[in-house]
Amino acid sequence: MRTGVVAEFDDEKGFGSVEAEDGERLFFHCTAIADGTRTIAPDTPVRFRLVIGPLGALEASAIKPTD
Repeated sequence: MRTGVVAEFDDEKGFGSVEAEDGERLFFHCTAIADGTRTIAPDTPVRFRLVIGPLGALEASAIKPTD
């Protein structure tokens, strides 16, 4: 799993981005939040996995806030 911080999240549209520890920004959809909630606050430290999304780009998935 990789670590990073939620850079932004749009509640209305249901998507956002995570800034990984290496500075890479990765898109995610609200369904990628592991606990089943459909929202997450910006600046939340998270762990996540990388997956190839439907358009062929890397995306964040299995997003979990870190303790």
